[in-house]
Formats: sequence, structure tokens, C-alpha cells
Amino acid sequence: MRIIIAPDSFKGCLSAKQAALAMEKGIKKAVHEDNGNLEIVKVPMADGGEGTVEAIIEAVGGSTIAVDVLDPLGKSISSFYGVLPDNTAVIEMAAASGLNLISSCQQNPLQTTTYGTGQLILSALQRGCKRFIIGIGGSATNDCGAGMAQALGAKLLDRDNREIGFGGGELNKVAKIDLTALYPDIKTARFTIASDVKNLLCGPDGASYIYGPQKGATPDMVKILDNNLRHFSSIIKNDMGRDLSNVPGSGAAGGLGAGLLAFVDADIQSGINIVIEVANLEAKIKDADWVITGEGATDYQSVFGKVPFGIGQVAQKWGKPVLCISGTLGSGYEKLYDVGVTALFSIVNKPMALEEAITRGEELLAQETENIFRLIAGTATKNHCIRECY
Repeated sequence: MRIIIAPDSFKGCLSAKQAALAMEKGIKKAVHEDNGNLEIVKVPMADGGEGTVEAIIEAVGGSTIAVDVLDPLGKSISSFYGVLPDNTAVIEMAAASGLNLISSCQQNPLQTTTYGTGQLILSALQRGCKRFIIGIGGSATNDCGAGMAQALGAKLLDRDNREIGFGGGELNKVAKIDLTALYPDIKTARFTIASDVKNLLCGPDGASYIYGPQKGATPDMVKILDNNLRHFSSIIKNDMGRDLSNVPGSGAAGGLGAGLLAFVDADIQSGINIVIEVANLEAKIKDADWVITGEGATDYQSVFGKVPFGIGQVAQKWGKPVLCISGTLGSGYEKLYDVGVTALFSIVNKPMALEEAITRGEELLAQETENIFRLIAGTATKNHCIRECY
């Protein structure tokens, strides 16, 4: 029996690698490894958010580079990015500008900055990296990548030729963009954004209105942020010749998608598809008997490019059954049945508080996986006995 284990992280509970190990533990308790007939291949996954660096390095090798950067509020923190064997840099903006780096009472997208993300990019450029994969999920920011651009040498000047400060609340002050000091190696590097967000930059379905409240924005702040993004994009159009107003995905990560498109000439691709390709997952699934995936919470949003969706699509192509074992199953999780997922399960086996479920996450995930594979192994044994009788 060949089993591919390819989960996302269980946010706030388990990394993708830890989740894969827990699933493996459950399988090995349920299925006897007779004569080497059990083969388990672990491929931790990510969709461009938290855990992307670890997932890709786990799949293809490489190293993690530690670097000090500014967090979303401009304080120095220790961060990281990955460098693959072919010298591709893998960056997750959440490691420098993520919502997970600040407390709920500190959330304020008028002030938070992507400067630290720019510092990660700059560090990788200085190491000689020429290809970049940048996951932009989990942002705490709404500054259209202005801070990122400043870290790379762009000057965002007001009417008095002074550089603006950090945060989405400063963008309305920008009168001119000066790129004369932009780091020169950007021109010869190739940047790919890993994101499945399709939102435009501005408007009722844009970055500020859809994602601003999740980052601490009040209704009044949302209006200010949206107007400021619109103003900044008009300056980008005038000074850089890039019209970002109708580009799907430009609103990702508070407009960091737009900033990367404008300042480093990036292209946008599906985050999960990038990880699947880099990990060579399709070749692994092609020869599998079972595929297991999962995430912290599976619901109607999972069909919009989350890990179970991506795994289901690949497995469906090769006619392989997919089991999704998640922390919780929310409204609309059934939509995954139509995109290649065979069955879905929650690890919560009784009424319990979220804190308990998180604390016991590894144990519960291993138990649920064991239960499922006891059924699978028992059914396979029974079928074998029936065939032997005949």
C-alpha cells in the first residue's frame, strides 16, 4: 500500500511537517508493515501563506537563511527565507509582515508596513538569487507594498520632496515615485507571486473592504485605506506606466500583489500549484493507492485554491482517492467532493473548547488517521480473504 501524506499546516496548532508526522503515526498503528508492503511518502504542503518555505525546502532541499528585519510595526525581529539548491529564493511575507507577528490590540493597517518583506527580498538579491517565489498570505498590512518598495530603494516622496512614513495611512501623501536608487539586480531577477486571491486593488471587492477588517480596520479606516490605495495606484500609473486598477490578484495581501507587480515586475500564479510543481507531487500521486491531506479548518473557502483543493485536482486526474482530515469542517466543506476529494473528516471527536483541540491537535490527528486506516486495512484484508476463498 503506497500512501501520500500531503497536508497543509493546522494554523496555530501544527506545522505541515508536524501534521504529516502525526498522520504517519496513526497509519502505522493501524496498518501492519508486512514485508515492506506499506510505503508512506510525506510531502508537507502550503498555498503561499505561512509554512510555504518549510514545505518547499522539505520537498526539494535547500537551506533556511536567518535575517533581522522590521516587523509590521517597524520593530526589529529575527526572520527567515529559504534558498533552494538552484539558488531560487522562497519568501513568505508572513515571516516579516504577517498578522501572526502582532497582537490583536496592535492591529492597525493604517500603520503596518511591508518594509520587512522588502528586506527579505533585498537580502536574497544580495546573496545572488535570481529567481524568487514569494508567498503573500497572512498579511497584517494594507500599504500596497509601499514599505517593500522603500526597503528595495524606491523613494516615495510627498509634495515637499520628503519620504512618506510607514503604513496604508501614508499613501495619500505620495506625490512622486523616485526609482533612481532601486536595487539594480531587480531588473535581472524573476519574481513569481504565490497567491490564490483574485481581488482587485480597490473598490467594494478590493483589498481594504474585503480584508481590511481582518487586520483591525474599522469601517471608517476601510474607506481611508481604499481611497489611499486608489491614490497610490494613480501615482504608480503616472510615474511608472503600470495601470493596476483591473489586475486580478493586485489586492492580495493588502495590495502587496500590486506592489510586486509594479516594482519588481512579478507575475501571479496559484500558490498551491507552485508548491505542487516544485515538490513534483503529481508524479508521487500517480503511483499512490491513497492520498491524505488536511488543514486547520476546511469550509467553502477551501475550493478557492487551498491545499485540499489542489491535492484533489491532481488526484482526480489520476483516479486516486483523497481523504481530507482537518481540524474542523465548516459550512460548505462539501464543495470539495466535486473537485476530487473522496471523504472529509474532523479530528474533533467530542464537544471541546478550541484551546483543548489546539493543545491536543497532534494526538487527535493521529487518532483520527488511525481510525480511518483501521477501516481501510480491515476492508482490504476481508477482500483478500474473499478472493482467496474463490
